[in-house]
Amino acid sequence: MDIASILGIVICFGLIIFGMVFGKSFQAVMNFVDMPSIIITIGGTFACMLTQAQDIGGFVKSLTSIGLIMKTTPSNEEETIKSIIDLSNVARKEGLLALEEAAGSIDDDFLKKGVLLIVDGTDPELVRSILETDLGCIDSRHGKIIGFWDGMAAMGPAWGMIGTLIGLVNMLKDLSDMASVGPNMSVALVTTFYGSLIANWICTPTANKLKAKNEAEIMIKEVMVEGLLSIQAGENPRVIEEKLKSFLAPAARGNIGEGSEGGE
Repeated sequence: MDIASILGIVICFGLIIFGMVFGKSFQAVMNFVDMPSIIITIGGTFACMLTQAQDIGGFVKSLTSIGLIMKTTPSNEEETIKSIIDLSNVARKEGLLALEEAAGSIDDDFLKKGVLLIVDGTDPELVRSILETDLGCIDSRHGKIIGFWDGMAAMGPAWGMIGTLIGLVNMLKDLSDMASVGPNMSVALVTTFYGSLIANWICTPTANKLKAKNEAEIMIKEVMVEGLLSIQAGENPRVIEEKLKSFLAPAARGNIGEGSEGGE
């Protein structure tokens, strides 16, 4: 579980409730509950995203992707680099064909695919092309999900404003009872409140978290591509190590290579 995501959502909700009830009784929360406004704002937002979706299945898949921000993705850049250095040592001592046996213990499908391409004697440029195409497809799939949440973040406030305009038009059409202006104005404004919640409490943080996860995954796979091509080119394991360290922050580079065989 990603505690940061869960904690952030819960704290935001707590701050919203605090703002509603501060200096008042807890009953003040009911001032912000209006079912027609909820239906207009949330229903309109979902309907627009459904219109944009390729199909209902795609819409549901995109909507349920919010669960991805609740999952912890281990940061394994160092382990990935160490694995590539180990593979380079095997290739240097026993030849590229020896990597076929080592591939059996690799869990990452992308890395295993690259190793097997090398073992099969695939041209280096073709290896790069295949892996980069695979990488581009991964980025594109992730981009569609991120785009869904960015779209939700835009549609929420827009439908909140639509609800507010509907409320204002109805209010201005009947000003005979001035005592009702305040309550009617409150109801009109609460749809804008719901739209802002959709965008700033849920959708924008979700999109940004998914972007960060995607960037981390793409970076690790770029490390794999460079490492595999360096192994295929027969570069010294120590040279490969230094090349791959450049992907890491300076503080994380010291742990790489400890206990490795390097170029020996």
